[in-house]
Amino acid sequence: MAASEYVKNPAAKAGILLMTKLTDSYGRNIDYLRISVTDRCNLRCVYCMPPEGVKWKPHQDILTFEEILRITRLMSKHGVQNIKVTGGEPLLRRGTASFLKELKTIPEIKRVTLTTNGLLLASYLDEVKAMGAESFLPDSINISLDALDAERSKQITRCYTADPKTILPIIDSLLEKQITVKINCVPIRSVNEEEIIPLAALAKDKNIIVRFIELMPIGCASALHSVPVKETASRIEKTFGALSPLDGIYGSGPAVYYSLPGFAGKIGFINAVTHGFCETCNRLRLTSEGFLKLCLSSDLGLNLRELIRSGVNDAELACAIAETVKNKPRLHSFSKSDGAAHSHSESMSKIGG
Repeated sequence: MAASEYVKNPAAKAGILLMTKLTDSYGRNIDYLRISVTDRCNLRCVYCMPPEGVKWKPHQDILTFEEILRITRLMSKHGVQNIKVTGGEPLLRRGTASFLKELKTIPEIKRVTLTTNGLLLASYLDEVKAMGAESFLPDSINISLDALDAERSKQITRCYTADPKTILPIIDSLLEKQITVKINCVPIRSVNEEEIIPLAALAKDKNIIVRFIELMPIGCASALHSVPVKETASRIEKTFGALSPLDGIYGSGPAVYYSLPGFAGKIGFINAVTHGFCETCNRLRLTSEGFLKLCLSSDLGLNLRELIRSGVNDAELACAIAETVKNKPRLHSFSKSDGAAHSHSESMSKIGG
């Protein structure tokens, strides 16, 4: 159905909000929204962008922060409680600090997470301090860090000036502010397998979570080879001892968490390919240009920018979102579990991770 068709609902025209909680046709409750605020990035990671980068979206095609906040406030009234702000690199967009502060003021939102490559975190913290808004910092900050070794980092990020180890003091600063810190690493065959142990070791003395994410076959990543979670876990156990499953909830996503003997922090795994978690998927993605994406591996969704800029009211927008969510796929298509394997040509930076 075209976006314009949703606003023909008589109840919506009358200003009646028809939905309570956002639920798809398989009975999954949707309470987690990933928001990409920009497609721009200061890195060119091998699994995310081609070496030459990608053509940035024109400014007028990107949702304004006011438009994103309108969508978020509306969806929070209908069950969305967890927000993750991503990019590209979200801290490249001017005004992101104020935007994160506004998200934290929405009463129904329980958790706000920022995902960043960490290179601009020090400047962000300075800006927040200058704003007098340190009480509105995100609840959690996820830092993408695929290597501690400078040469491997350059190979992965194609950035030849940044030293990944400069991020480590910033982690200590975040912990002092009582912010949950998660390190995200994507192990890639013959690229950064040797980084698994040094990165896991960061959780030995620091109360942080180091997570290992299976490479997903999207865009540039389709030409690379994943290291399965099972192998990553085996490497860690051979070095540090047995991983013990944890029952606690340490986020709103699909990661599973473990403790290790003598570790202050935790180890997490996201195995989207070899062990899917679609049955409990609670996520939607809002791209920087305003497309509400139902699944990372699917083109199904709704152009919310088009609806908002056509002048719909909140009731019409709510009906459109509710009807769209019903079409959320039962399974992703990263593996043969759905009957066919697929590769996805769209850049991860455009999707919002």
